[in-house]
Amino acid sequence: MKTLNDYLKIPYRLEIVPDTEEGGFVASYPDLPGCVTCGESAEQAAANAFDAKKAWLEAALEDGAHIYEPENSFSGQFKIRIPKTLHKQLAEQSKREGISMNQYCLYLLSQNNAVNTVKHTDLKEG
Repeated sequence: MKTLNDYLKIPYRLEIVPDTEEGGFVASYPDLPGCVTCGESAEQAAANAFDAKKAWLEAALEDGAHIYEPENSFSGQFKIRIPKTLHKQLAEQSKREGISMNQYCLYLLSQNNAVNTVKHTDLKEG
């Protein structure tokens, strides 16, 4: 049987969204139902989330409740075919930035993902 420390090492997905009604931010772990907290800043919400996750897991272990463990089926790698001209542009831009093309592409993907996540959240609330 897993211990609290075993569960705390599992990288549960943390979601932090602005609280448009009361201000601040709401943090939750979608895989741990009801594990929700808040904070005045995103950083504070993230810090509070760790304490909330620990308390949630402690209660679940005491009650003998089932604790979901996310599947780790993603390797963090994927292959993609792109046009030669785009490949050249990415290589040149990453060289200008002084970083590898992988790092540059990761930056671009992360930046775009963050923008789309915020837009998607705004659309759900609007």
